[in-house]
Amino acid sequence: MSIKIELELDDNDLAYFRQIIDEKKLGQKDAEIRDVVEATRDLIRAARQASTPRYIMSMLEQLGPLVDMVTDSDWSLPADDIARVLHALAYFSDPEDLIPDDVPGIGYLDDAVMVELACRSLRPELEAYLDFCKFRDQESARRGGSGGNDSAVSRLDWLETRRKELQETMHKNRSLFARRRA
Repeated sequence: MSIKIELELDDNDLAYFRQIIDEKKLGQKDAEIRDVVEATRDLIRAARQASTPRYIMSMLEQLGPLVDMVTDSDWSLPADDIARVLHALAYFSDPEDLIPDDVPGIGYLDDAVMVELACRSLRPELEAYLDFCKFRDQESARRGGSGGNDSAVSRLDWLETRRKELQETMHKNRSLFARRRA
């Protein structure tokens, strides 16, 4: 037997959670990429080991692509965009959050809410990165796994072309997304 629990946050609730995220950003100004990335990966590992409820775990797993987009050398995200993603991940790299993670059953609930907010605010980045990964995989398979290094167009060339297209689209979509939220 399962039970369905829905959580609805109104604009005031969302503003409260965004304020918390913004406060974490301020405290993480000088955070190194590797520190934030490792802390986020540690959070995901710890949640897996803690037998976290499936719904919450599925939310936490969404942090993976955010971490990947700042560490993927093929994606080569510009510094400003890396900072934007790191600011969104700052909450997850701080061991002191709203609900201590070691509280059985609900310790990662606040993290799940914050994941949703982070993914919403980074939707253009996530969509562009996931499109890039899909393209890279499909193009590598199409070219026989060699990446096309022996052809007139190298792997680096076709990845760079697609990356530039997707990152331009990402920036345009971010502007549109920001205007809709305002």
